[in-house]
Amino acid sequence: MKRRFFSFLFITMCSMVIYAKPVLPRYHLLMDRNWKFFLGDDKNASAVDFNDNSWRLLDLPHDWSIEGEFKKDAPTGGGGGYLPTGIGWYRKQFILPSSVRGKQVSIQFDGVYMNSEVWINGHLLGKRPNGYISFVYDLTPYLVTGKNTLAVKVDNSNQPNSRWYSGSGMYRHVWLNITNPLHIAQWGTYITTLDISSELATVSIKTKIENSGQDISNATLTSSIIDENGHEVASDKIPLA
Repeated sequence: MKRRFFSFLFITMCSMVIYAKPVLPRYHLLMDRNWKFFLGDDKNASAVDFNDNSWRLLDLPHDWSIEGEFKKDAPTGGGGGYLPTGIGWYRKQFILPSSVRGKQVSIQFDGVYMNSEVWINGHLLGKRPNGYISFVYDLTPYLVTGKNTLAVKVDNSNQPNSRWYSGSGMYRHVWLNITNPLHIAQWGTYITTLDISSELATVSIKTKIENSGQDISNATLTSSIIDENGHEVASDKIPLA
């Protein structure tokens, strides 16, 4: 995937609110519903044809530790609330319509505690240590039109590993992000105010562009600043070609 960085300064009069005006469609779809969950480990659970019919059906966010019993000799100790941890698996199937063909599709996890491994249709996407940060994987090369299967292994068995209660599992939201091949990267906009007063502000905007396609001859990056009344007070355009 090709990546390009663009940066420029806006100098404008007035007190302002930064507003991101989308140039290309971006869909941010919540994926919290209807996950299958199993507390334990199974080396075959990442397979597409794995039988998870006996697994528990639940919605995210989910923390399996808080569902357990308090025990004074729990490995977590007081920092972990004297609750159980261990290893857990999550699986989810979703339908991808043919209209998404040619788009860029990624999966975003807002928080998984901890040491997660993620598969899509049997392909390992990666491993994420710890659990206090969001992360994203590109699904595009492995998706099929119709049914797709996500599998997530969560390993919180190495205890103690936190000074406070962390819980165990997929404890924050999961999102499916769909964009065109040419798009602003995930978390790819950086806005800072270099100087500001009651009369003047200097704003720096840096934008990271990703392109998994080919032709960008007619593409332009447009950035605008909108004031509190909804009026555009500054804008700039940069050709991407």
